[in-house]
Amino acid sequence: MSDGAEAAAAGWGRERGASPTTAELLDFVRQTAADPEAIASLPLDPEGRTWVRLDGPRGSEAWLIGWPPGTGTGWHDHAESIGAFATAAGKLTENALAVRLPASGWKTLELREGVDRQRQLGVGQGRAFGQHHVHEVLNVSSTDHAISVHAYYPPLPLIRRFSRSGAVLRLEQVERSQEWQ
Repeated sequence: MSDGAEAAAAGWGRERGASPTTAELLDFVRQTAADPEAIASLPLDPEGRTWVRLDGPRGSEAWLIGWPPGTGTGWHDHAESIGAFATAAGKLTENALAVRLPASGWKTLELREGVDRQRQLGVGQGRAFGQHHVHEVLNVSSTDHAISVHAYYPPLPLIRRFSRSGAVLRLEQVERSQEWQ
C-alpha cells in the first residue's frame, strides 16, 4: 500500500482544516502507544507522574504519560474537548461516570444510582470519549510503572477537578492550560 493509500485508510486524508474525530484520536494514541521509540523517550520517575507533549493529528493536543505504581489523576473532565487514550505499558484502570454534567453553575451534584463504569486497559487497549467525560485514571499496581498516550481536541482549555464522596460529586478546582504546560 502506498503512503497516500495508508493515510487515507487511516482517516488522515480528510481535509486539513477539519477537526479530528474521536476515532482518529483513538487511532493516533494506539499507533503511538505501539511505537517503542516514542515510549522510550519518556523519562520515568518512581515518585510522580511524568509527561511529554506530542504533536497530535490536525491540531490536537497529545501527551505521553508515565504512571508510577499507585498513582492516578483524581476525578476530572476535559470540558468541551473530545479525547482518547491508550495504554503502552502496564495496566490502567478507568473509573468513569455515565452522566453529562452541567457546563457551569454548580458546585455539588448528587449522582443517581448506576452511573459508575470501570474499565481495565492493558497494553494496546484504548478508549475514546466525548465532551464532558468525567473519569479518573489509575495505575493500581503496587510494583509496575504504566505508560499511556492521550490526545484531545480542541487542545485542553481547562480541566475541572472533582472530589467524590459516595453519590456526591463536588467541583473542587478549575485548572487552566497555562497551569500544566
